Amino acid sequence: MATFLYKLGRLAFRRRRYVALVWVALLALAGFGAASASTATSSSFSIPGTEAQRAFDLLEQRFPGASADGATARVVFKAPGDEKMTDPANKAEVNKVVGELKSGSDQIASVTDPYTAGAVSKDGSTAYVSVSYKVTSMELTDGTRESLEDVGHAAQKSGLTVEIGGDALMVIPETGATEIIGVAVAAVVLVITFGSLVAAGLPLLTALIGVGVGVSTITALANVLDLGSTTSILAMMIGLAVGIDYALFIVSRYRAELAEGREREEAAGRAVGTAGSAVVFAGLTVVIALAGLAVVNIPMLTKMGFAAAGTVVIAVLIALTLVPAMMGFAGKRVMGRKARKAAEVPDGAPSGTSAGTEGKPNMGTRWARFVLRRPVWVLLIGVIGLGTVAIPAASLEMGLPDDGSQPTSTTQRRAYDLLSDGFGPGFNGPLMVVVDTAKSSDGKAAAKQVSDEISGIKGVVAVTPAQFNKAGDTAMITVIPKDRPSSVDTENVVHSIRDAGEGIKSDTGAEVLVTGSTAMNIDFSQKMNDALLPYLALVVGLAFLLLMLVFRSVLVPLKAALGFLLSVVAALGAVVAVYQWGWLGSLFGVEQTGPIMSMMPIFMVGVVFGLAMDYEVFLVTRMREAYVHGEKPGQAIVTGFRHGARVVTAAAVIMMAVFAGFIGSSEQMVKMIGFSLAIAVFFDAFVVRMAIVPAVLALLGKRAWWLPNWLDRILPNVDVEGEKLREQLGETSAEGRGPGGDAEDERELARV
Repeated sequence: MATFLYKLGRLAFRRRRYVALVWVALLALAGFGAASASTATSSSFSIPGTEAQRAFDLLEQRFPGASADGATARVVFKAPGDEKMTDPANKAEVNKVVGELKSGSDQIASVTDPYTAGAVSKDGSTAYVSVSYKVTSMELTDGTRESLEDVGHAAQKSGLTVEIGGDALMVIPETGATEIIGVAVAAVVLVITFGSLVAAGLPLLTALIGVGVGVSTITALANVLDLGSTTSILAMMIGLAVGIDYALFIVSRYRAELAEGREREEAAGRAVGTAGSAVVFAGLTVVIALAGLAVVNIPMLTKMGFAAAGTVVIAVLIALTLVPAMMGFAGKRVMGRKARKAAEVPDGAPSGTSAGTEGKPNMGTRWARFVLRRPVWVLLIGVIGLGTVAIPAASLEMGLPDDGSQPTSTTQRRAYDLLSDGFGPGFNGPLMVVVDTAKSSDGKAAAKQVSDEISGIKGVVAVTPAQFNKAGDTAMITVIPKDRPSSVDTENVVHSIRDAGEGIKSDTGAEVLVTGSTAMNIDFSQKMNDALLPYLALVVGLAFLLLMLVFRSVLVPLKAALGFLLSVVAALGAVVAVYQWGWLGSLFGVEQTGPIMSMMPIFMVGVVFGLAMDYEVFLVTRMREAYVHGEKPGQAIVTGFRHGARVVTAAAVIMMAVFAGFIGSSEQMVKMIGFSLAIAVFFDAFVVRMAIVPAVLALLGKRAWWLPNWLDRILPNVDVEGEKLREQLGETSAEGRGPGGDAEDERELARV
C-alpha cells in the first residue's frame, strides 16, 4: 500500500498540470450536469415493514386519489375578544378563505368547511380549515406555499387571529450560511496551525473541489436515482469534514518531510505513501459507517448514506492525487516564511538533511510525557468523566419533532398552541385507523365494533364515524387522543388500538391498522431504536477488522472501538440533559423540551464514528510507524504526539466549529444535530484520542502491538507504516529522525 501510494504521489506531483486539469474537468462536467438537470423532488418517504406503512399502502390502493401521504395544512382562526367564530361576519370570512384555498393551487386535493365538518371548538372561539394536498410536503411548489400564506395574511385584516400549521409549510433548513461560517473558522484554524496562507488554503481548496464534484453529481443524478432534495445535505457535511481532514493530514506530513531536508517531489511521495495510507483506511471506515445505514432498511437513509459515502471516496481520491499536485504548484511557500528561513530547504537538497527543528518539544510532546508519567490517573479521570456525562443517556426517549417543538415565533407553533387551547393537545396528532373488511362477513358491523372498542381506550377523547370506500371493503376512522403527538401517553394509545385490533381480527376477520403522521413517527422511532444496536455492531465490527489490518494488533483496535462507544454514549447523555431534561437549555436556545429526534443517535454514530477513526488512524499509525522502526513503546507514543497532536487538534476544532454553527439555527432538529455532533467530536478527539488512548497504550507497553502468530500469517500486510517503502528506498529504521529529539525523549522516558 505505502509503496503504491508513494509512486502515485510522486506521479501526481510531476504531472500536476494534468492532474489538476482532470479534476477541474470533472468539476465542470458535474456542474454542467447539475445545472442542466431538472429540479429534484423529494423521494417518497417510506418505512418498510411497519404497520403504519402497510396502512398507507392499503389506502393508496383502496382509496385512489386520496393521497394518504400527501401534505396537510390547518388554517386556524381565533375570534377576537368575546366574539365567536359562528358570528355571521367571522363565518363569512372563513367561507371566503375556504373558497380561495380551493382555487389557490392545482396541488390541493381537498379543503374542508369547518362549519360542516365540526371543526369549531365548544366555546366557539376557535375554528380550523383542513387542507389536503396531492403531493408530499417536499414536493409542494413555492407558489402553492405562497398562496396558502397569502390567504392567511389576507384573513388577518378582518381582525381574526389566523395561524397556519401542518407540514405544508415545512421546508428544508438552509445550511449555506452555517457552512460558510464553518469554512471561515476552518481557514483561521489552518492558518494558525500551519503559519502559512498557502498551506492553509490547500486543504480548503481541495475539500471544496471534492464537495463540488460530489454534490453536483448527486444533484445531476437526483431524479434519475430518486435521491430526493435532502440527500445532498449529509453528503455536503461529511464531504467538507473529511475533505479538510484528509488534505490536512497529507499537507502536514509533506511539511514534516520537507523539514527533514527532502526534495519536494520525494517529500510529496513519502507524504502520500505514509499519511496517504492512513487516509485510505480512515476513508474506508467512514464509507463502512455510511453504507451501513442500509441496515436500517429505510430507503431515504440508505440513499443518503450511499451518496455521502461516494463523496467520501471522492475526498480520498482528491487527497491522494490533487493534494500532491497542488503542493507542486505551491512550491516552497507551503512551509511559510519563518519555516523556510529556519529549514533552508533548497529544491535540490540531498535527501536526509535535517533542519534541526524536529527535536524541539512541542505541546504534543509535553502532553504525551505528562500522560506517560501518570497514565492511571489520566485514564481514570477520562473514563469516570465521560461515564458521568453518559448517565442521562439511560433515560433516552426518542421521537420525531412536530409543530409543538417549533420556536414560538413561527406560525406553525402558534397554530399548534391555538388548537391545543381550543380543542385539546391531541387534536394536533390525530390517528388514522384503517379497517380492512375484505375478509369480513359484515364489514359495517366490524367497523362499528372497532369504533366502540377504540372509544373505550384510555386516552382517547373522540372517534369519528367510519368512512368506507366505493367498494365497501375498507373504512377509515379518525381517532383524537387526549395528549400531544410526541407524548408517551399517545404512544400507549397507538399500542392499545393495535392490541385491540388483534382480538377484532380473530372475531370478525377484519384487519385493523393504525397510521397517520403520529403513528408513522412512532413506528419510525421504534425502527430506528431497533436498528441502533445492529448498526453499531456492524460498523464497529467491520472497522475492528479493518484496524487490525492497519495496526497489526488486537488490543489497539479493541481500545479504539471501546473508546468510540464511550464518547458516543457520553454525547447522547449530554443531548438528553440539554434537549430532553432542559439543563442549560436557555444557553443552547431550547424552547421546548421533549423526546430526542429518533434519527439523531444513528446519524451521530455514523458521522462521529468516521471522524473518530480518522483521528485514531492518523495519530496511532504514527506511533505504530515509530515502534516498527525501532523505538520503544513509550517513545513511540511521544513521537506520535509530536507529529500528530497538533494536526488532530486542528482537525477536531474545525469540525466542532462547523457543527456548532448549526446550533444557531431556528429549527430545533438542526440545533440538536449540531450540538450532538460538536459535543461528540469534542469528547472523542480530546478526551478519548488525546488522553485515554495514550494512557492505555502506556499501560499496555509492548502488549499493545501484540498479534497472535496464526492471525499474523492470515492477515495481509498492508504496510501502512511504510516499512517496505523504507527498505525499498534503502533506509535503516533510524534514518530520517530529527537530531536531538529522540535522545531528549529517551532521557525523559528513562527518568519516568
